[in-house]
Amino acid sequence: MKTNRESYRLILLTIITAILLSLLPMPEPLSPLKPYWVALAMIYWSLETRATISLGLAFLVGLVLDILSGSLLGMHALSLVVMVFLVQRFRFRLRFFPPWQQALSVLALLVNDRIILIWITALMGEPTPTWKYWLSPLIGVAIWPWLFLLLDGLRARVRRHRT
Repeated sequence: MKTNRESYRLILLTIITAILLSLLPMPEPLSPLKPYWVALAMIYWSLETRATISLGLAFLVGLVLDILSGSLLGMHALSLVVMVFLVQRFRFRLRFFPPWQQALSVLALLVNDRIILIWITALMGEPTPTWKYWLSPLIGVAIWPWLFLLLDGLRARVRRHRT
């Protein structure tokens, strides 16, 4: 049982870190370059752990992010649920690619997330974001291989520590 507890702690720690990184203020010119850390962490854990990241957990994490960021309640929750569903649906195909090839799938997931968020803001009657809105998925794709290797290394260290 110690095995599961340590794995859950690592997952929880990385998701909390991703939420804090998402809430970290940046200077206005650099703000569009901030990757969607929470989505990247959820994508990784959905790929690497079969049943640990559920749609309910994705919804809960999205609600926490909505509350802490002051956005419309349920906006990030919906986008994370869709993202986790898509990753789980195509998990077996995506896992066989190396991280730099997975980055193309991550790009598609992050662009899909942006489309969902634009749709929600359009339903609210807010203006459409500028072209800078699309920089975040590109930065997320550039970070993905290194983030994947970092989280994989942490996961391997936890596994070695258990034995």
